Amino acid sequence: MTKAIRDPKWVAFLFLLSPAVVHAHETALPDWRVSAWDAAVMIGLVIGALGYAAGSRRLARRGARVRTVERASFWIGWATLLAAVAPPLDRAATLTFSSHMAQHELLMLVGAPLMIVGRPIVPWLWALPLPARSQAAAGLQHRAPTWVWRAATNPIAAVLLHGAIVWVWHLPAFYEAAVRSEPIHAFQHATFVGTSVLFWWGLVYGRYGRAAYGASALYVFTTMTHTGLLGALFALSTAPFYELYADRASALGIDAARDQQLAGLVMWIPAGVVLMVFGLALVVAWIAESERRLPTPKQEART
Repeated sequence: MTKAIRDPKWVAFLFLLSPAVVHAHETALPDWRVSAWDAAVMIGLVIGALGYAAGSRRLARRGARVRTVERASFWIGWATLLAAVAPPLDRAATLTFSSHMAQHELLMLVGAPLMIVGRPIVPWLWALPLPARSQAAAGLQHRAPTWVWRAATNPIAAVLLHGAIVWVWHLPAFYEAAVRSEPIHAFQHATFVGTSVLFWWGLVYGRYGRAAYGASALYVFTTMTHTGLLGALFALSTAPFYELYADRASALGIDAARDQQLAGLVMWIPAGVVLMVFGLALVVAWIAESERRLPTPKQEART
């Protein structure tokens, strides 16, 4: 029992349930009131869910149903995003680095790609009144936003941008600034999710379609390698990288180095497994598409 209580996850959970502890360490630990930023994000997610449901219903009435796999993907991804930013995990993320790392991986590797597979844009458009829907569709098809979107979702550009964002935000100065400031924290999450959307959209729905799945798999494995390296740096370290989390771990009575190692393992192993699964799925899709493009015996005979 003593060992369990010393574990960072249990300490964070018990801390959430104990207001007395907050006052005991109020000089070292954060204020947990729900901020306007957190409320805005959750309201935005609720609006997105209502829009998707309304748009899907309108499409169904016109006989254009959203595929079951897309609906399931969207809702699982949406629920993951909501759980990642909801108060329980968001509060735990302010206490321990491992919880914060888990939050980021849920945002980037589960929530964002699953919502993309759900193809939410069409249902969202159909949720709008007809005049607004026509204007929004025309705006999306305009030359300027189309060019920007294609450039941003170019697989090479998206992979480089997403990788740079991940590494820069984990520099101590930037990471601690995000933990201390709600606006900076919101911006950090926006860049994580935004570049993740560009990354996954470019790989799954790139301009070259299924013919580029082989290259997409290579980009996924490249991302798995460099994020795994960053995770290994945390997992194999014996001293805390972030003074802020060292102070908060001390206030909670847990080992900051062990918490950081746990965070590294989260980034290194579970996140690596998710990327590997996506990469292998792209390889399988690439092989299937290559076989489909091969000429049949009848076609070869004609030539």
